[in-house]
Amino acid sequence: MNFTFLDIIFLIVFGIFLSVFLYSRRKKLEREGFLFLYRTRWGIKLIDYVGTKYKKTLNVLSYVSVALGYILMGTMIYLAGKIVYIYVMYPQVVRAIKVPPIIPLVPYLPQVFKLDFLPPFYFTYWIIIIAIIAITHEFSHGIFARHFGVEIKSTGFGFLGPFLAAFVEPDEKKMVKKNKFSQLTVLSAGTFANVITVIVFLFVIIIFFYFSFVPSGVVFDTYAYSPVIISEITYINGNYVSNISYDTLIGIMNETTINDIRTSEKNYLATKSMVEQQEGNMIIIYNDAPAIRSNLSGAIQQINGIEIDSIEKLRDEIQKYYSGEEIKITAKTGDKITEYKIVLEENPDGEGAWMGIGFSDTSQTGVFGKLYNKLSFFKEEHVYYEAKNDIIIFFYNLFWWIILISISVALVNMLPVGIFDGGRVFYLTVLFFLKSESKAKKIFSFVTYFFLVILLLLMVFWFISFI
Repeated sequence: MNFTFLDIIFLIVFGIFLSVFLYSRRKKLEREGFLFLYRTRWGIKLIDYVGTKYKKTLNVLSYVSVALGYILMGTMIYLAGKIVYIYVMYPQVVRAIKVPPIIPLVPYLPQVFKLDFLPPFYFTYWIIIIAIIAITHEFSHGIFARHFGVEIKSTGFGFLGPFLAAFVEPDEKKMVKKNKFSQLTVLSAGTFANVITVIVFLFVIIIFFYFSFVPSGVVFDTYAYSPVIISEITYINGNYVSNISYDTLIGIMNETTINDIRTSEKNYLATKSMVEQQEGNMIIIYNDAPAIRSNLSGAIQQINGIEIDSIEKLRDEIQKYYSGEEIKITAKTGDKITEYKIVLEENPDGEGAWMGIGFSDTSQTGVFGKLYNKLSFFKEEHVYYEAKNDIIIFFYNLFWWIILISISVALVNMLPVGIFDGGRVFYLTVLFFLKSESKAKKIFSFVTYFFLVILLLLMVFWFISFI
């Protein structure tokens, strides 16, 4: 909370500074549509030096850049198709994610939409990340343009309302006269720089993590659950029912409290929202177990004073006790530490005592969540790690956002739509095969509008999912 307060103050101060800066230099601002450009000569000497000094290296990297551009374009088309499929076929998933499909990444977005699988995103992060990602992206365009003999006319910043961007402006007249491979290299160079940024900061975050964090608990993300055939349910909250349907079950369940559900063989617990996210004759609900009855939550750090730092140690410790024995669990949620007294029960699988906690597949938390989990390969799954001090968390989350946003910029930038570099790459590719500018322009225009219609439909399906 203290950092959020400081971050908001920084946002206000920065906004005032930017307003004064733009007003004092208003004569140098140029308007292009809704975009205001402030042109400078910053960095041109560095671009010229790198672009002309390392010709052999840049020649090799040209092929890597173009190949990578096409790979990312194909990946983005695949992801776009998969996202459309999810939005059309699984509205319950869309409701769970909450975030609309078209929304810029602005400060506090994860906090506002309660995207717990992502780290918090502050204005301070936003400014730092723009500086790193936008400048490296644009300078890479400039370096490869200079490598192919195209002069850089200016560099600078663009302003679209509160959104900032960097740009490098090559001599477009000379650029279009270059051969198609040269143009493709320059266009894909920004994305290439984003991928290099990802690789660099992955190494940074791995080294930083091993020196800054220690395992301090086990994080469970669900309670033990089982599939139940709805028609076999006999009691709901103590009331007898017979051969009920899905709609009847939803109508009977309490909205605000956990529901007691029984069959002829077992007892279960479930919230109404949990059942509403499922459909069909069979539902998956929680087993009536000690953990859920005690409302156990957070990272399990101790059992009867014994430190727990891995799933194996947690299982080994539980196996020391028998059904009916009481244990004291120390768990941490945020900065709060809570002690629970839980009476263990016999494991339904016949393997000693149990609490009834579970570990779900953490990769199933949206595109960003899946990406975040895959890139966290250096962490042991379901282990809670504690930073050695608070400032470590700030930098750790910052490094993560640099990686995640670099990947998203690299992918989105290669979408074959007119406003992105990928649009021009797509046009040049079609032109190469068809040898006709008029046909290439028609196909390019069709594909651009096709993707824009898809984005519009995604927004419609997102809105419908909440009705």
